[in-house]
Amino acid sequence: MGNKVRLGIIGIGNQGSTYARKFVHDNWVPDIELVAIADKNPARIAWAKENVSPSIHYFGTAEAMLDSGLIDACVVSVPHYDHPKYVIACMKRGIHVMCEKPAGVYTNQVREMNAEAALHPEVVFGMMFNQRTNCLYRKMRELVQSGKYGRVRRANWLITDWYRSQYYYNSGDWRATWQGEGGGVLLNQCPHQLDLWQWILGMPKKVRANMKFGQWHDIEVEDDVTCWMEYEDGHTGVFITSTGDPHGTNRLEVQMDGAQLIAEGKTLKLYELEQLEQDWTKDNTQAFGKVPGKEVEVELDGLNPQHQGVFAAWAGAILRGEKLVAGGEEGLRGLTLSNAMHLSAFLDKTVELPFDEDLYEKELMKRVATSRRKAPAEDASFADTTGSY
Repeated sequence: MGNKVRLGIIGIGNQGSTYARKFVHDNWVPDIELVAIADKNPARIAWAKENVSPSIHYFGTAEAMLDSGLIDACVVSVPHYDHPKYVIACMKRGIHVMCEKPAGVYTNQVREMNAEAALHPEVVFGMMFNQRTNCLYRKMRELVQSGKYGRVRRANWLITDWYRSQYYYNSGDWRATWQGEGGGVLLNQCPHQLDLWQWILGMPKKVRANMKFGQWHDIEVEDDVTCWMEYEDGHTGVFITSTGDPHGTNRLEVQMDGAQLIAEGKTLKLYELEQLEQDWTKDNTQAFGKVPGKEVEVELDGLNPQHQGVFAAWAGAILRGEKLVAGGEEGLRGLTLSNAMHLSAFLDKTVELPFDEDLYEKELMKRVATSRRKAPAEDASFADTTGSY
């Protein structure tokens, strides 16, 4: 390999085309040179030749590009079900790979992908969890996991600023179907938040989800979710999301023994108690007394490089052995939360982790069999985070 990573992209839909233009037109990541694109759809190839570059190499199949010898690394930006398939194809050829979110649709296929990754330690495998680069969430994780403020007592995330109109869902017959996407708001819009939840707070022991399927739209998958979680030590969390709120909210609140953290918009608020609650309450003699405390200014580095930062770190890992933002194997945990929530809703019961992953796959495939979408999703050019491949 030379002093630049020679990159290929599988899937030139919404996200893949955004990457392609930035790499070519903006010199987005100096360590990366886009040299090839693969897409099954001739119309998307024609679009890319006109709008990205006529001089890079184009292929009608991923395999042809992967076998061309032209690329060192590849971005997999295709519909959800095919993420593991093409990640594995890259690994088997020794090609470094970046996987778009989610890692897959169900955990069994992602476990297969991670098992393959273990066989290829020479391959730098990254996951596009760009929200981990946000200084708010990085600082929140640092404060929660430092132990300075004791245990987490409760966490709540209200993430309802995902409003989508019916027109959005009508833009492709694969969209919001069990066959085409494998889920709704949890699998399309919320993989970043589910990843951040476990990254900051860890994995729960139990989940109980209430889901509405097509509550606000003419779709077959979930567009409204309320999930309760319980952790090993007994503390709880609530995760609420929807694509049906015309004016939604994005607020993550974490209550600890000695502090409260609130991330909302571009701000992170820290209310610091003078003592841990369990210490203060031993000596308190006021029936309605409250633990004294004050709001403390949180120092942030202000950095939030998002996708660009993830790619820069990936290239640094390939060329110089630097640290990734998120290793590809880390995609399993957020998907585990999503699958467990779905299984809880499917069965109308509390689900304990680890859950029966074979049962989840079986329940999912029941819904795939009766899905409105009967064919593979090959027209996903409007997908939020996938390509048209």
